[in-house]
Amino acid sequence: MNIEILLVIGALALLDMFSPSIIGVSVYVLLVAKKQQIRLLLTYLMTVALFYFSTGIFLMLGLGVIFNPISNLLDSYSARFIMTIVGAALFIGSWLVPKRKTNGAPKPKSLHVSSMVALGFTTSILEVATALPYFAAIGILTSNQIEFYEWLPILAGYNLIMIAPGIILLCFHLLFRRFMNKPLRKIQTLFDQRTSSTLSWVMFFVGLILLINGGMI
Repeated sequence: MNIEILLVIGALALLDMFSPSIIGVSVYVLLVAKKQQIRLLLTYLMTVALFYFSTGIFLMLGLGVIFNPISNLLDSYSARFIMTIVGAALFIGSWLVPKRKTNGAPKPKSLHVSSMVALGFTTSILEVATALPYFAAIGILTSNQIEFYEWLPILAGYNLIMIAPGIILLCFHLLFRRFMNKPLRKIQTLFDQRTSSTLSWVMFFVGLILLINGGMI
């Protein structure tokens, strides 16, 4: 396994840590739920992780069938040129994304295990189409023809990193419950007032990675 591949995928996973839904729902549960906070939050986080993990396996297996016959083309001048053009478009476009207010993080209608599972699936389905870092990581793994026993733990680790902010917030809340209420409310306010800058940052980093892989940088 090339260490450079792991570093790039690790960087993409760190970028996915700033998912507004994961952080927003985690903060909401910790602030509102009076009972079973651990069970409710872990149910949501594991639902999201399992959804993306399953999606990643499906894409790896499916994309492998597609990429194997054309693996040589991916290293061709034309493929690298297209990769560079797409990367440049995303990189430049990241500076042009208009800033607009959003509706804040999604919130469950009721605090039950079933509702947290439903919320996890709902937010994942709605956001999977915009999961550019995750798709970029899968594309890198597929194009390098990594074996099943190698990419499976990488996908698992990626998804654990993605939900890490929720777990970290839960741990801090359990350890410093008396002092966490104010910081959590500040985080909630920040995400309720967030703009579309998250999309611009995703476009920026994915475009940069494509430029690097395309050989321009």
